[in-house]
Amino acid sequence: MQERTGPILRMIARLRVLRAIDGLQDPAAREASPFLLLVAVVLALLLAILEVDLNSAGLQSLGLMGNAFSADPVFKSP
Repeated sequence: MQERTGPILRMIARLRVLRAIDGLQDPAAREASPFLLLVAVVLALLLAILEVDLNSAGLQSLGLMGNAFSADPVFKSP
């Protein structure tokens, strides 16, 4: 049983050392990467666009979204 737990205990000890080294820095002094912020903003905008597109029929029925280029149905026929 000692042979199995030995590597696991060494790994846990190494992780604790890494956590202690990382914990020395002030968490409030850390800043997010500008690239990470850009990716988060772009993904949020894409999600908003997809949600509006997915729910466009419901938004039109509520009158919150209209057709920007409404044309006479006569001109839409083939």
